[in-house]
Amino acid sequence: MDENGLADWAKRLRGRLLAPEVSLGLVFLSPKFFPDAKAVLEILRLHAQIPVLLGCSSSGLIAGAEELESAGGLVLALYSLPGAKLKAVRFTQEQIAEAADENFWPVESGVMPKNVNGWLAFVDPFHLDAENWLRSWNRSYKSQPVYGGLASGDFPEPLTQLYLDGEVFEDGGVALAVGGDVTLTGVISQGCTPIGEAWTLTRVEQNLIKHIGNRPAYTVLSETVQQLPAAEQQQARGNLFIGLVVNEYLEDYHRGDFLVRNLLGGDPSSGVIAVGALPRAGQTIQFQRRDAAAASEDMSELLARTKKSLGDTVVYGGFLCCCNGRGRNLFGRPSHDAELVQAHFGPLGLAGFFGNGEIGPIGEKNFLHGFTASLALFVKK
Repeated sequence: MDENGLADWAKRLRGRLLAPEVSLGLVFLSPKFFPDAKAVLEILRLHAQIPVLLGCSSSGLIAGAEELESAGGLVLALYSLPGAKLKAVRFTQEQIAEAADENFWPVESGVMPKNVNGWLAFVDPFHLDAENWLRSWNRSYKSQPVYGGLASGDFPEPLTQLYLDGEVFEDGGVALAVGGDVTLTGVISQGCTPIGEAWTLTRVEQNLIKHIGNRPAYTVLSETVQQLPAAEQQQARGNLFIGLVVNEYLEDYHRGDFLVRNLLGGDPSSGVIAVGALPRAGQTIQFQRRDAAAASEDMSELLARTKKSLGDTVVYGGFLCCCNGRGRNLFGRPSHDAELVQAHFGPLGLAGFFGNGEIGPIGEKNFLHGFTASLALFVKK
């Protein structure tokens, strides 16, 4: 590793920030830096004058409008967040096992719910139960969004790294509480477009949906597909998912109101379909199609909606976590998601990585997602 070259690069990057102080640094390293990660963090903190630094490892990196898939390298983003109150915390699997009530995480982290507007979180997928962690975190921080993702690393060895200031961890998670005069908003694009109409589940057992609208579930699914135009029927083959409404109190449902989960299979004779979730009777669902066109349409519409809702609000910068099943694998070309973000919000300081899972809110709850782009924006409160 060229330590002098890295130090000079960090100084130059700091010099490009048009602000008197750095508030936050986000760093993402490819696995080739694993042996030198601790030294890299120290050089960056010192020469870019970073008071709070966190991030994780990934084989794919995002910088500006570029997605660098499997290229190997290092991404550092510096953010000036006037009036922000930031606190970084680390958490472990052992703590999750103890998180019995809603007061656990505020006591452990020292961050009270009233003092945080939103969270960024990076998690090791191999040594931490991310689903259980997020459930307990939702109990403690009921209305605060969490954006982020699961680190990726050196395969086939189950090894990733998490970074917090000068420390390197190979398990657990790291999170950043964003409070004060800065908040987090964003876009969770699950890569799907709704098909057919919305339905109510009328008979459910565990992850098996038996009746939809008092009819066999498989029959409803089959009719939904058959009513599509021929070209869309072809697109739907092998690309069908289910969307579960999270907030039943909405008067009507739009893109972004559904939590998308896998359709695991169906049985025409019994009329039952199996899904990768635990839905409940009375819940509203809508079937979904996922492919490149649907994913592009979904992200474009959600970005435009977010841009419109923010109006003249100051956006200080962004973070993007994309599923490693997106990028070239889905769109057939690089940089699709990063370029779309820049088209709506650019020129925007943006950094991120390709994850093994993405974290973000649907409605007022945070979930672990797949095939998703999770964009967090630092905005003036």
